[in-house]
Amino acid sequence: MTRATVPAAETRSGRPAAGLGERLALAATRAAGSAWAFLGAVGIVAAWLMTGPLFGFSDTWQLVINTGTTIVTFLMVFLIQRTQNKDALALQLKLNEIVAALDGASNRLIDVEDLSEAELQALRRHFQILVQKSKQDVSLTSSHSIEEAEARHQRKRRPRRKTR
Repeated sequence: MTRATVPAAETRSGRPAAGLGERLALAATRAAGSAWAFLGAVGIVAAWLMTGPLFGFSDTWQLVINTGTTIVTFLMVFLIQRTQNKDALALQLKLNEIVAALDGASNRLIDVEDLSEAELQALRRHFQILVQKSKQDVSLTSSHSIEEAEARHQRKRRPRRKTR
């Protein structure tokens, strides 16, 4: 017996609504990357430095900033990793779309990031051979001329026929 999937709630833009964790992470990422966050951090460090004489530059005074920065660093590592993962996935999807749409591009490169190290090295060697061959060309425009680019542009502008 299969379980029916429940469609996710959508926003006005038609995109699925983000869960609470995703919304919190996005808000924290945006806030942490702002100029105000930097100024706030500078302010906290300045206040901590100014309170040094008050507390006699004690071990406890030093422990406060060390603990605070350790906690912030710990949390920021996860926010940065989340942002990098999301950006990398978006970039991979965009590149997959380009590869899938280009005539002559190998669809074997779609989701290339999922290949093993050995497979990636084999592909790298293949492209290194192509680079060496292209370096043997006398002219930079011999394989990709302006005329070729213009013809490609004109083909893309033509209305496509509907397929059934």
